[in-house]
Amino acid sequence: MRAIWKGAVAFGLVNVPVKVYAATEDHDVSLHQVHAADGGRIRYQRICEIDGEVVPYADIDRAYDDGEQTVVLTKDDIASLPSERSREIEVVEFVPSEQVDPIMLDRSYFLEPDSSSPKAYVLLRRTLEETDRTAIVRFTLRQKTRLAALRVRGDVLVLQTLLWSDEVREASFPSLDEPVKISAKELELSASLVDSFAEDFRPDEFVDDYQRELKTLIEAKLEQGDTLDTSATFGESADDDKGGEVIDLMDALRASVERSRAAREGGGAKKDAPAKKSAKPAEKAAPKKKAAKAS
Repeated sequence: MRAIWKGAVAFGLVNVPVKVYAATEDHDVSLHQVHAADGGRIRYQRICEIDGEVVPYADIDRAYDDGEQTVVLTKDDIASLPSERSREIEVVEFVPSEQVDPIMLDRSYFLEPDSSSPKAYVLLRRTLEETDRTAIVRFTLRQKTRLAALRVRGDVLVLQTLLWSDEVREASFPSLDEPVKISAKELELSASLVDSFAEDFRPDEFVDDYQRELKTLIEAKLEQGDTLDTSATFGESADDDKGGEVIDLMDALRASVERSRAAREGGGAKKDAPAKKSAKPAEKAAPKKKAAKAS
């Protein structure tokens, strides 16, 4: 893992130097959008609605729209806002752990001691464990002020950012305002059903079936040769600074699609030379499929 931030947990006169690491990662397979007809990569451009021109990222500002008027905020406007650049995770208070509503928890980060001696780190961890308290802290990450819960997970301190109170919606459903009568027998049977499913929670016993099957499908298509030439189909990545300009790869796409179709329809006999971006589509020939390149 690579540390994304360095600082110190501060409470009273005590400073605990730490490194911050992202505690979670996304395991979903990354998929691109392509044109169903020819497999060409779909790209998006930043287009101005007034003049219809593609706008480079460097020329884009932000705006707030209240429904009637729009206020444009330039980069200088944003830069003028007070930005806390302290490398300090300030403990605001220690609260009973059960008072932190799980609905407020957002992103999780591991904290590693960043000093020659982990004594202060271990002292804070042991104190939180023995008092059954969670530290509510404030800090700045990527120019945003964050509220977070600092708690213990095994031998490690974990920082979990919290949603602000006004970001959690109130749940009010009229159907729950009506009185409902539950008999003792119904409650007993329901509790019995719960007991029949009772287990200790073991997270590693659960897998993402959809992602597992998606990977199996992709591997099967690779083995069967049901692929397109990545470099010819996707081309080069769009450069954000150029406003997401689309590189003209139509010639290469046509050649790639023709090769793929010929291979599927009967497995051609000869292999064409690779198509270049600026070259015209290859003359009619029966090409073989090309092995897929890693994206």
